[in-house]
Amino acid sequence: MKLVYIVNRIDGPGGLERVLSIKASKLADDYNYDIHIVTLNQNTDDLFYDFSSKLSYHNVEAKGNPISRMYKYAKGLKDTIKKIQPDVIAVCDDGLKGFFVPLVLGKPCPMIYERHVSRNVEIKKGKRSLSKRITTATKFSLMNFGGKYYDHFVVLTNGNLNEWSFKNLKVIPNPLSFYPESKSTLENKKVLAVGKHSFQKGYDRLLKSWEQVAKKHQDWSLDIYGTISEQEGLSKLAEDLEISNSVNFYPPVKNIAEKYEQASIYTMSSRYEGFGMVLTEAMAYGVPCISYDCPYGPSDIISDKTDGLLVENGDINAFATAILLLIENEEQRKKMGTRAKEAVKKYLPETIAEEWNQLFTGLTNTSSQ
Repeated sequence: MKLVYIVNRIDGPGGLERVLSIKASKLADDYNYDIHIVTLNQNTDDLFYDFSSKLSYHNVEAKGNPISRMYKYAKGLKDTIKKIQPDVIAVCDDGLKGFFVPLVLGKPCPMIYERHVSRNVEIKKGKRSLSKRITTATKFSLMNFGGKYYDHFVVLTNGNLNEWSFKNLKVIPNPLSFYPESKSTLENKKVLAVGKHSFQKGYDRLLKSWEQVAKKHQDWSLDIYGTISEQEGLSKLAEDLEISNSVNFYPPVKNIAEKYEQASIYTMSSRYEGFGMVLTEAMAYGVPCISYDCPYGPSDIISDKTDGLLVENGDINAFATAILLLIENEEQRKKMGTRAKEAVKKYLPETIAEEWNQLFTGLTNTSSQ
């Protein structure tokens, strides 16, 4: 089967890039799919994650003013798809333009849209003005219009189903990046968080919770790995809270698996999520997770008080209490970690890849060789 993924870029350290590297590689290597990835304005072959050598890549250049960019992108996309002649097209573009690809291409074959973020991504820092609310409402209307042209609209969690009213909705979660034989000892005095500095990730909330933790356990540290943005002011906040000596900010690293294995607790302070892949990665190493019960993802992944802890979204004091609970109760921490490692087996790549294979073959009435 010839499958095309239409994306923006795949050279960065983000979650979408990681998921695509796993999923596309699995389908190419184990199911003999002929996979082509079409990017936009990606002028590098240097990819952060490892992709199968069997994949083919195509890049569309579209620069200039907005109208010129749109025209060049539409033409480049049509020319590329005409050359490839795919059996199925999957669009992994969370921006507005992704919703209109079927109309741009004239739908030459079955098409699937993959939504990797919650609609809550439109929520920004600060008060929303009337004009912003109107803009958001207009954008949602356009999304609702364009999305109905897809054969399937795939979301990551059961909660995401509530955000859309399409008849063609389907849930397929993200696959695990790894499932190691080893696991964390949960004895290192390290708490971990992974993700770029942004309003969405809520690290300002995490630091305020950590202030309470640091007062009681000065020998524990909080390590945050992700693209650093000075604009978010997290270093300044840590200084103001007088916790700089126990908080470490690191850029993204390729060996993030080692950091999970060295951690004893994982924390996710996001205001909203598309899935929360970092939770499944931490759990694969037997690390119990504490997460805000934000929309959407954590409640699909974590069974509260069984293999991790869910905290009411935005309750900074309760989040601090949850961290303290796992720091001060090693036995409970280890029990939750053992259950967590077992619970995430449902996200193994072979399981998720088979779900995608069934979806694709069902659309084309074919079977992979």
